[in-house]
Amino acid sequence: MQAAPPASAEHTERPVDRGRLARLRTPRSPRLWFEILLIAVSYWTYSVIRNAVPEQKDKALRNADWIWQAEHALGIAVEHTVNHAVNSVTWLIVSMNYYYATLHFIVTIGVLIWLYRWHPGRYAAARLALFATTGVALVGYYFYPLAPPRLMPDGGFVDTVIEHGTWGSMASGNLASMSNQYAAMPSMHIGWSLWCGITIALLAKPVWAKALGLLYPATTLTVIVSTANHFWLDALGGVLCLAFGYALACAWYGRLPHRLARYVGAAELGPLRA
Repeated sequence: MQAAPPASAEHTERPVDRGRLARLRTPRSPRLWFEILLIAVSYWTYSVIRNAVPEQKDKALRNADWIWQAEHALGIAVEHTVNHAVNSVTWLIVSMNYYYATLHFIVTIGVLIWLYRWHPGRYAAARLALFATTGVALVGYYFYPLAPPRLMPDGGFVDTVIEHGTWGSMASGNLASMSNQYAAMPSMHIGWSLWCGITIALLAKPVWAKALGLLYPATTLTVIVSTANHFWLDALGGVLCLAFGYALACAWYGRLPHRLARYVGAAELGPLRA
């Protein structure tokens, strides 16, 4: 009797290789000490690199003039009007100054903690999207220095932090020397707030929480324009960076963060599924 032909390498090796790849890309249970260390080191590295980028003041001001002219050509150059209108309402602009200086960090860290505690299976992919968004922004800061509207000498914008003596912003006033003033493109206030908003809107259960999630990036956009810290097009740069971050997370884990299982190991893995 003729022996059956041996199984081909294609049939014997592929399931093993695919299984290994799936295990490598499967979200693991996050470890608190590691996440705290990773976030701290990552933010420190981001701050060092961002502030180490040459300020290139002349080039940054030329780029700001180009952006301002381009917005006029597109009919969206309303930053000056918004800046002066909101600045005339003292309680509102002061609130926005504090919003700009604080919520950028508080809300982002809060969403990371929420994911870690209640969506551990999605945490790693969402964190990768956020980190990739922030990382690619550094490329923009290096290759496209941009002055914010408030620093344009002939722009007529009001620097609302200086005007109202607001404490806490590293974008203006006494703390300005600690931060690169010409790293306005892309806007990570938009990149981070949109990441927070999308995450909350897709994963939160209460309708009111979803609504707040969507409201947060919209409010942030209003704030960055009202305080003359960014142009509209800086916000678009932040959106593009976030799109890159989600694309990378999707490529690595095989799907977008919100489509992964809520808990690690909660669903059986299929081929190349994580």
